[in-house]
Amino acid sequence: MENLYLRAFEYSDLSLLNKIRNDDILFQTTVGNKYYISSEYDKKWIEDKIFNNNKQLYLVVCCRGIDEPIGYVCATNIDYINRKAEWGGLIISKEFVSKGFGTNAGYLLLDHLFGELGMNMVYAYVKEDNKASYRLSEKYGFKKDGLIRDFVFKQNSFHNAFIFTIVRSEYENLHLNREERSLDFIK
Repeated sequence: MENLYLRAFEYSDLSLLNKIRNDDILFQTTVGNKYYISSEYDKKWIEDKIFNNNKQLYLVVCCRGIDEPIGYVCATNIDYINRKAEWGGLIISKEFVSKGFGTNAGYLLLDHLFGELGMNMVYAYVKEDNKASYRLSEKYGFKKDGLIRDFVFKQNSFHNAFIFTIVRSEYENLHLNREERSLDFIK
């Protein structure tokens, strides 16, 4: 994980983020809906992530050495009173997929949510047919708590989603003692 770090969004990230957010294949697997997003719209979206981030956390994933942004991670619906947050997503550019970058970026986000922000629980919704996200959730230590029927309408039909959760004590027991873990996520 020392090859990655997370940082705040910058306006210079516009072209990468707009490319990722307009990827048709990506949105077939997520619980989010497909929108056609102009670069002008994404300028405003990035501005919102920079200045109105009280209940959401969007961070760019970068590779050390080349200092190149390769994707982003996010948590939404952050509830500081009840100490919980929704896993909002993990998006990595196609050219960096299947190289471990996504997995490691997810660990960095969870480290930040549990370690720095003091969350007690992180929950995620995973589309029932999204096997990759299902496996990744289990790899992180999330537990499948149930199935939500007809959770999202997309591609002209309703789709079910699983809800996954992980609580702080489970995450600490599973991950914080690993030698390769590093909380050095800020450049």
